[in-house]
Amino acid sequence: MYELLLLGTSIGAGFLGSLLGLGGGIIVVPVLTLVFHVNIRYAIAASLISIVATSSGAAASYLKDSLTNLRLAVFLEIGTVTGAIVGFLIASYIKAQFLFLLFGGLLFFSAIMMLRKREEHFSGHNHPWAEKLRLDGSYPDAKGGWIHYKVEHVPLGLFAMFGAGILSALLGIGSGIFKVLAMDGAMKMPIKASSATSNFMIGVTASASAGAYLLKGDIRPEIASPVAVGIIIGSFIGAKMMVKIPAVRIRQIFVVVLAIVSIQMIMKGLS
Repeated sequence: MYELLLLGTSIGAGFLGSLLGLGGGIIVVPVLTLVFHVNIRYAIAASLISIVATSSGAAASYLKDSLTNLRLAVFLEIGTVTGAIVGFLIASYIKAQFLFLLFGGLLFFSAIMMLRKREEHFSGHNHPWAEKLRLDGSYPDAKGGWIHYKVEHVPLGLFAMFGAGILSALLGIGSGIFKVLAMDGAMKMPIKASSATSNFMIGVTASASAGAYLLKGDIRPEIASPVAVGIIIGSFIGAKMMVKIPAVRIRQIFVVVLAIVSIQMIMKGLS
């Protein structure tokens, strides 16, 4: 019965994680710790496994649907992986309390800023780096046509990915929220392309952290297995639904998730 509840919960987390480009892990950890009373170390380890599962399950579908900007994802991983290495090096010198407060405050601010954007925005020109590296792209819409977009502020996006990599290593998350916010806000990409590209990227970031938790013995099969299976099922459903759901609706769901997670992080930091 316990495994079935974990499976059902993970399907829902995988659906939201795939749809929003979050990886599911940032939803799974609060549920495992607050609802199922799982040790936080085991919850984070299972979360990282689920992040890899979400990325693997959704990435293939998004690539097939031409939603993922593969060239941009590979380029931005330079910043993410470098940040993850720095995060591992400084993890023992930073108090978790300040990280949770910073994390929650930034998410809450991001939710407010994203809520103000009622309409999908498109950039009219490429940044010189984007022009030279051909980082712009296109994706199909619900009517069978194609939506073309440009990419702005590439250096700022790369720096944001560096920060996302640091937070991923420090907090044990895939940092999909920050990747989506960087691409959607700083680089002026459409929300669908941002979410799909983030899904492709988070698996690379989480794989290294999951390997470290595996060596420490924090991955419990009875927890990680149903979570990973549920995440895969949910991410597959989410990937199929994204093409049909309006971009405005995805943004509204994203804001709600941001607000809920930010409140949880702030409360945990204050406690």
